[in-house]
Amino acid sequence: MKLQEKELSKKLRGDGFSINEICKRTGFSKGSVSLWVRDIKLTDEQRMALSGKGIKKEVIESRRITRLKRESEKRFFISNNSEKDINELSKKDLFISGIVFYWAEGAKRTKGVVSFSNSDPQAIKLMMRFFRESCDIPENKFRGYIHIHPHLDPKVAEEYWSDISNIPLTQFYKTYRKPNKSSLNKKDSLPYGTFDIIICNTELLLKIKGWIKGMCNNFGI
Repeated sequence: MKLQEKELSKKLRGDGFSINEICKRTGFSKGSVSLWVRDIKLTDEQRMALSGKGIKKEVIESRRITRLKRESEKRFFISNNSEKDINELSKKDLFISGIVFYWAEGAKRTKGVVSFSNSDPQAIKLMMRFFRESCDIPENKFRGYIHIHPHLDPKVAEEYWSDISNIPLTQFYKTYRKPNKSSLNKKDSLPYGTFDIIICNTELLLKIKGWIKGMCNNFGI
C-alpha cells in the first residue's frame, strides 16, 4: 500500500503539483509526501507556476486594481487631512499669495503691462481677487487674452474664461489660435487653452516688483 501511495505521489509531483496539492488530492500526510517526492526534479516552467508567476491574468488584474484602489485611498486621506492645516485666511494672506503667484507666473519684463498667465482656473480666480481686493484695480482696466490650439472651439473657451474671471467678453483681446499640426486629433489636456489677465498699469507693475523685492529682503534671499 505504501509503495502505491509513494508512486502516486511521485507521479503527481512529476506532473507539476505542489506538495500541498498532492496532500489535498490524496489525503496523504505532508511529511510522507515530502519524503517520497524529494528526488523529483521540476522543470523551469513547473517551478515558475508553483512560485506564483504563472498566475492567471484575471488574478493579476484583480490584484492590480486592489493595489491602485488602496493607493488612491491613501492619497485621498493624506490630501484631505493636509487640507485642514489651512485655516481661515486673512486679507494679508491674499496679498502675500498674490505676490508669490505673480512672482512665479507673472510677466515682469513687459514695460508698463501687468500680465498673469495660467491654465488653472483656481489660479486665475485667486489672482483676480488679488488684483481686485489687494490692488484696487477698476473693472474697466482688466483685459482677457486666450492662447488656444486651432482645433479647439474659441467661443467655448472665451465663455469659460469670462465666467472664471468675471471679465466681460467685450474686454477680451482677439483669441490667439496657435498653429500646431501635432495637436490635431489628439486628446487635449488644455481644452480651454491658457488665459492671460492683462492690466495696462505701469505703477502697479512697479509696485509688484517692489513687493517681490521686499519679500526677498525679509527672507534674506
